[in-house]
Amino acid sequence: MKHSRWKQWGVAAAKWLVVVVVIGFIHHTIADAWQQLSHHPPRLQLGWLVLSGAMYLIGTLLCGVFWYYSLRVLGQPVRFGQALRAYYIGHLGKYVPGKAMVVILRAGLIRGRGVDTSLAAAAVFFETLTMMATGAMLAGAIVAIWFRGEPQLFWASVGLMLVAGLPTSPPVFRRLTRLVGVGRKKPEIVAKLDSLGWLAMLVGWFLTGIGWIFQGFGFWAVLRALGCADPNPWMQLPLCTAAVTLATVAGFLSFVPGGAVVREAVLAELMIPHLGGGVSLISAVLLRMVGLVAELAISGILYLGVRGPKSSAESRRNEG
Repeated sequence: MKHSRWKQWGVAAAKWLVVVVVIGFIHHTIADAWQQLSHHPPRLQLGWLVLSGAMYLIGTLLCGVFWYYSLRVLGQPVRFGQALRAYYIGHLGKYVPGKAMVVILRAGLIRGRGVDTSLAAAAVFFETLTMMATGAMLAGAIVAIWFRGEPQLFWASVGLMLVAGLPTSPPVFRRLTRLVGVGRKKPEIVAKLDSLGWLAMLVGWFLTGIGWIFQGFGFWAVLRALGCADPNPWMQLPLCTAAVTLATVAGFLSFVPGGAVVREAVLAELMIPHLGGGVSLISAVLLRMVGLVAELAISGILYLGVRGPKSSAESRRNEG
């Protein structure tokens, strides 16, 4: 009994430690972004920033739906609300060095009776890599059609797509999961991973592709808030989508927490020919802050409004 109590306290302490670490890194990200904005205080139309945050959440929602779909394909008994709760809160883990915190938060928040954390973690990698590969492919298609005079962007997109896309190919993905030890002690897990086939990959490319377009629309709304966007969003949407996807994929592959600085630098560099240096940097930093505020808001709402899954121990107590 005493051992069980110490175990419960240890788990609770570990959870609070994770929360403190995540909050610390998020605070650093906000402070850094705010300092950059303070050097170039912009005139903003707040209504467009609210719209930008909404577009960002819709775009990431579609990626969250794909993660939920992957979990269900893997036979995990997770409810949709619980999956979204874990997805958005797990997003905040990207601001902690390394990529492990995202996996820890997401898998931990859906842990319960019948849920295998190894499969939950595999679904995180599958969704994330699919999202990045789709973004790079979409950027390459946009550059090839609308910006034929910029071949370096096209080949950068192709390179990023190959780096992020090859691991999402079902045969390669299954091999990678085995190499890292998934299913070593439970052979039945390997059989479940086989269910993430070509259909799952196509569903992911479709959902995350639409999600990227919404994020491109969100960047256009940021430019609108700064008063430097075309009133017709369809005129700048291809450029905004390609720029956001390339910057985000580059930030992801840099392994810098949240792609901080790298994403802003790439986005600003891509937009300089169209906006000028000062406005490009401001728009990149502002997009980061809008996305972060939106993530914090939806994470808080889902954390308080959606009940997490019961643990196996809780389920046994209730049954008893």
